[in-house]
Order: sequence, then structure tokens, then C-alpha cells
Amino acid sequence: MSLGQDPLDELRIPDGTTVEEHDLVTDGDVIVGGQGTVEFGVRGRNVIAGERVQFGGGIEAEGDCRLDVWCSVAGNVLVGADAYLGERVSIDGRLMVSGDLDIGDDVDIAEGFEANGWIVIRNPVPTLVFYFIVLSQLLRLGEKDAADELASALGDDDEEVRAPLVVPRGGSVSDDAWRVSTPATVGDGCRLHGNIRASEIDVGEDNNIFGSLRARGDITVGSGTRVHGDVTTRNGAVTVEDGARVLGDVSCTDLTIHEGATVDGTVRASGEMRLVRQNPNREIE
Repeated sequence: MSLGQDPLDELRIPDGTTVEEHDLVTDGDVIVGGQGTVEFGVRGRNVIAGERVQFGGGIEAEGDCRLDVWCSVAGNVLVGADAYLGERVSIDGRLMVSGDLDIGDDVDIAEGFEANGWIVIRNPVPTLVFYFIVLSQLLRLGEKDAADELASALGDDDEEVRAPLVVPRGGSVSDDAWRVSTPATVGDGCRLHGNIRASEIDVGEDNNIFGSLRARGDITVGSGTRVHGDVTTRNGAVTVEDGARVLGDVSCTDLTIHEGATVDGTVRASGEMRLVRQNPNREIE
């Protein structure tokens, strides 16, 4: 996790993330800000959700699962380590926990639960809020070393550090659209379904996106990425890197297309349009 900014101020989709049938699958952690909606099931290492997050499917966490107050899960919750559920969490299926279970008041688990470790009934600390309030305060004070130490302490030093999948507060993720009011960053080698809507969009290399990209600001489509839809920005620039392909239209202010990129549809640029060849001295405007 990069500690140069507020960790929940961006939709971040790490390398190798895929949508498989009705599940969102990633090798790292899944972090969902408060009042977010994820209409998929989720599979990841640790799954952490803020208050009033709604999951449209089940949760499978290799490590811990931490759900803050009023979260709802439309399926089973399978946890490989410990689980922490805030008050009034609802689970439509069964809860299976390999480690300890820390559970708040008025939790509704439709098909019951099983935990192999200790079971404590109380109101656990809303860990997502606590962790990121502390990290944000340290960053605002310029204490990057202290923030790095805290992040290391929260992680498992025996495991490879993987970038988390982050859905910012109030974000919505579904087969139809990934909709946030923040910037969005997509890593490399992802396979995603749904239109991406954000303030700015930066898509990495070798992705397959079955949907369109729309932003108020700049959009970058990385090398080897295929977008099965339009790329549209209201006030920003669009860059299509070498080997990328947009199967729909491109509409923007300024447009930069690298040699080897393909746009199947109509191109509309109200400002500057540039074709960049591999030799930078042969750029055409």
C-alpha cells in the first residue's frame, strides 16, 4: 500500500484482478470504504469493510474478515483466520471461521455460525476506521516513517506484500459499472466487467475491460489493454498507448495516440491531436 495519500481516496484495482462468474477475485486484501456497494461476491486475502457496506454475494477471506456496523452480505462468509463483526451486521448465509470470532450486538446470521477458536460477543472496534484515521493523521503530520511502521505492523511480515483492492467511501461496483467520485487506477493483467466511471482513470497494461471508460479528467489506456467500449472524458485528455485497442469511440479535449494503438470507432478531439511514433523525434501533430 502506498502511503503517499489517503488510502481511501482512490479506486485501486491491483494487478491480476479478475471477475469470475459473480465473484471479484484478487490475490491481496480487499478494502471497502463506508457506505460502499459491491454487488459481486469477494475473494481475497483479508477483507475489510467500513460501516453500511453491502455485498451482493458471499465473502471468502484467506486471512481475517472485518465488517463494521450495519454491513450486509448476501451469501456465506468463509474466513481462514479471525473474524470481527460490528453490531447489526447481517449475513444471509452461514458464517464459518477457522480462528477466533469477535461479534457485536444484534448480528443476524441466517444459517448460523461456526468458529474453531474463541468466541467473544461484544462491540469490536471498527478497525477499518481506526486504522485509516491513524494513517491519515500521520501522513498529514508528515510522519511518513511512523506511517510505514504502522502499516508494517498491521501486515504479516511472513507474507509477500501485495497491493490491496480499494473501493473508496460511497463507491459502487457491479457488472454494470464501477462508479466512484475519486480517481481510479487499474493495474496490469486484469479482466473486468462493467463500465468504469471516475474523476480520472489510469489503466495499466494488458488488461481486458468489457465496458467503457468515462471521466471528468484525464484517461490513460496502457499498452496491450483492450477496452470493449467507448473512452470519454468531459474536460480532460486521452492517451492510448502502443498496442492498446479501443473498440468504441474516443471523445476528449486533447488526444495522444501512440504508434501501434487502434481505435475502431470515431475519434473526436476538440483540442490537440497527436500521433506519437516510436522515435520521439518523428512525432506528428
